[in-house]
Amino acid sequence: MFADTAKIYIRSGKGGDGHVSFRRELFVAAGGPNGGDGGKGGDLIFEVDEGMNTLNEYHYKHKFCAGDGEEGGKNCCSGKNGEDLVVKVPAGTIIKEAESGRIVADMSGDNKRQVVLKGGRGGKGNMHYATPTMQVPMFAQPGQKCMELNVILELKTIADVGLVGFPNVGKSTFLSRVTNAKPKIANYHFTTLSPNLGVVGFDGGSFVIADIPGLIEGASEGAGLGLNFLKHIERTRVICHIVDAAGFEGRDAADDIKKINKELYNYNPELLKKPQVIAANKMDLLTKEEQDIAIDLLKEGLGDSISPDTKIIPISGVSGQGIEELLYAINDLLKTQPKELITFEQEYFPEDHVAEDLPFTVEYDSEREEYVVEGPRIEKMLGYTNLESEKGFEFFQNFLKRNGILDELVEKGCKDGDTVRMYGWSFEYYK
Repeated sequence: MFADTAKIYIRSGKGGDGHVSFRRELFVAAGGPNGGDGGKGGDLIFEVDEGMNTLNEYHYKHKFCAGDGEEGGKNCCSGKNGEDLVVKVPAGTIIKEAESGRIVADMSGDNKRQVVLKGGRGGKGNMHYATPTMQVPMFAQPGQKCMELNVILELKTIADVGLVGFPNVGKSTFLSRVTNAKPKIANYHFTTLSPNLGVVGFDGGSFVIADIPGLIEGASEGAGLGLNFLKHIERTRVICHIVDAAGFEGRDAADDIKKINKELYNYNPELLKKPQVIAANKMDLLTKEEQDIAIDLLKEGLGDSISPDTKIIPISGVSGQGIEELLYAINDLLKTQPKELITFEQEYFPEDHVAEDLPFTVEYDSEREEYVVEGPRIEKMLGYTNLESEKGFEFFQNFLKRNGILDELVEKGCKDGDTVRMYGWSFEYYK
């Protein structure tokens, strides 16, 4: 089975939580905080494996998770970092965020290895939060949350030339003649089930050619297998149409080309900007006079639907007629195109969707009969919020609600009219 698409779940490692502990030694009545930092979570990495050419294995395994960081320890000991996880894919694989379809990474060209999801940062232990006014911090920073995504893997074949045409027009026969590829060849009225790749080597040069299957009318809308394989044309630099110009099975070669170009345009209008060449196949079934008539009819049928520079070359995949001329024409077109591999820019950045997670504590001070909220998250917010203004105070209330601090107060028993203290500010609590 050839698989060129798969949907999987990926997750980086969670950062280990910071630790809360205090120095306890003989003759030291009140040792300072010595809680260590949590370990960093493992990264989720994609790497190109040159030995792979399908995504078959991802049809059986769908979940890939890096290791979590360990919690920090006492005596300022840091937790162990989580293990990275490397996911191997074939060259040319596109990684897309499943919901939006935006590109996360393109594993082609020089991009052989990419950290797609970074492991969570380890949380700071309570040894970091001692200040002259708070010498006994009873909290530590939680480890940063993991990053997780549902992604779609798409393998886009890397070839110089895309061979397109309706089923049974002779694409596989042509490919087997000009390359070492061994596609199955028979008089079937359905399409090859996987792209066949081959290297063409001749006196004029060499290039990689791919038989793109599944192109039938309606392919861009999902008919047949076309939608699955249209993506393989995106990296090609030249398109070669193979048509049954002899028309022995009732096919109209000009109409076939128009229909395929329409499907290419509907899938991605940029595809029609690629140079094209037309191989009028099955000429061995016609006399010389009939061949000339067939080519004239093809040109007349195409009219101005194709560029006037598009060459139409009569060939026979069986006898070899016109094959050399076609290869030279393709090679000449390739020389006019940039040699750089077509790659796709990153559109989705997972790190933009991870929120900072700072710690806080909610305690009841029985001596002063007040609830005390502390922590860098609260201190940071109070530092840049103007509580004297109505809008600023409303903003701060929403912050307390959104971060679960009000819920935590209720759990601790806070009721209407109770006092809540936060870094020099005192508030009366009302639901």
